[in-house]
Amino acid sequence: MIKHQKTVGVMGGLGPEATLDFFGKLLKATDAQTDQGHLHVIINNNPKVPNRHASIAGTGPSCIPALVASAKALERAGADFLVMVCNTAHAYEAEITEAVALPFLGIIDVSVEACLEHSPKPERIGLLAADGCLETELYQKQLEARGVECLLPNPVNQRLLMDLIFKVKANKVDDDVRDGMKCLAETLIEEGADIILAACTEVPLVLKTGDVTKPLLSSTDALVAATIAYATQDTEIV
Repeated sequence: MIKHQKTVGVMGGLGPEATLDFFGKLLKATDAQTDQGHLHVIINNNPKVPNRHASIAGTGPSCIPALVASAKALERAGADFLVMVCNTAHAYEAEITEAVALPFLGIIDVSVEACLEHSPKPERIGLLAADGCLETELYQKQLEARGVECLLPNPVNQRLLMDLIFKVKANKVDDDVRDGMKCLAETLIEEGADIILAACTEVPLVLKTGDVTKPLLSSTDALVAATIAYATQDTEIV
C-alpha cells in the first residue's frame, strides 16, 4: 500500500536546467520501488520570469507578478506545498506566500539547516551565490544570527562568478567554466571557509562533491532532501 504523500508544486524555470537537476535528484533520492512510489510533482517551468538580479537592483522589471502567477497556477493545479528552485528569487518569498494558501518550503531555510547540521559545525561558510542573493543578504542574515561567519567573493571574483553562472544558463559549460568555479571556491577556502555552500542552483551543475578541498554543500541537494521529508512525513513548516 502506498501511504499518503503530499503533492509537490515546483516553481521552476529559474533557470530550466537547474529545475531539471532538482527533479532528477528528487527522483533518484526517493525510496520508490515502482512508478507509484514516486512523488506527485507538478512543475511550472517558466523561464520568462524577469531577471531576478535586475528586479532586486531596481534596474529591470519586477519579477513579483510572474512569481506570484506561478505560485497561484500550482495552487490551482492541486499542489499541497511549494518549493522554488532558485535562491535569489527567495527575496520575494513574503510576496509569494501572501498570494497563496499553500505552505512554502524555502531553499534558504533548509540550506542553512543543512550547513548547521554539518559535522563538525562550521565557523565560516564560503558562499557562492548570485548578486541578488548576496545583496538581499538571504544567507548572511540567517547564518550570522546563528553564529556562523559568511565569506564572500571579492568584487572582482563576484563578477567572475556571475559570468560563469550565465555561461551555465547559456549551456556553455566547458573546462574553463569548471576550473573557474573551482578556483573561486578554493579562494574562499584559502580565506578560511570551513565549507563551501553552492547557494545558487546553477553552481551544482558545475561544481561537484570532491571538486574542492573542503566539504561542498549544495542548496539543490538540501531542497531535495527537505522536499522528500515534507512530502512523505507529517512534517510542519515552521
